[in-house]
Amino acid sequence: MIKQYIVTLTDEEQQYLLALISSGKASARKLTHSRILLKANRWTSDWPDKKISEALDVSVPTIERVRKRFVEEGLKAALNHRRPYRSRPRKIDGHGEAYLIALACSEPPDGRVSWTLQLLADKMVELGHVDSVSYETVRQVLKKTNSSPG
Repeated sequence: MIKQYIVTLTDEEQQYLLALISSGKASARKLTHSRILLKANRWTSDWPDKKISEALDVSVPTIERVRKRFVEEGLKAALNHRRPYRSRPRKIDGHGEAYLIALACSEPPDGRVSWTLQLLADKMVELGHVDSVSYETVRQVLKKTNSSPG
């Protein structure tokens, strides 16, 4: 199979990776990704992904992801863990959070002993603070602020 992402390390990058591995003071992920890049380097070894997978005890998709990130984003991105980004906006903003906390601390509706998460979610929609919200979102907001209904 023809590799789509060819790893070509400069001498400086190679020396950096070797020094990183020999120091052993980086995270296991970073050290593994360093080893993957060194083994995948076109100029020194160019191992097939299957052989790298067996040698380093990692999956082939992991090797493919490291190759891709190195080629597209560079050495730093290939070594470091990328945090996922939010693909959608938050349901409850800061103002909504403040209102939710105040609502959770207020008296529950008539006939109720305490607020439930679902009651809080329904009330937030009823009052027009959000179009829709799940009780799980309400739970997460209250947990984040160390608040609880009731």
